[in-house]
Amino acid sequence: MAESKLKKANEKIANGVTEGFQKIEDGVVGGYKKIEDGVVEGFSKISDKFVDKFLTHEGESVENAKKRLENEQAAREAAGKKVAEKRAMAGSGADIGRASLKASQETAKTSIEASKNAGKK
Repeated sequence: MAESKLKKANEKIANGVTEGFQKIEDGVVGGYKKIEDGVVEGFSKISDKFVDKFLTHEGESVENAKKRLENEQAAREAAGKKVAEKRAMAGSGADIGRASLKASQETAKTSIEASKNAGKK
């Protein structure tokens, strides 16, 4: 019977501790979420003000300017990819050119050797 009371007391303590930790967790997570929301909202306001002041065209809304800027960035990235692909192709072409030159040199050496040996027979 004493063990039963002790077991119940331990369970009650464990439940109390668990509830306490849950309250602390909820407070920490809730506080973090509030801070995160505040930071994101503050950044959005600053971003909107910057776009409005420096990047909008006459009569253009901030949202339209952001969309335009996003499209311009996507176009720049696509152009950059094309340039990189052209450079890669040029690198491949240069490698092919070097290999072709080397093969031509080896063919010329073989031809010269064949000419020298033909006169010996």
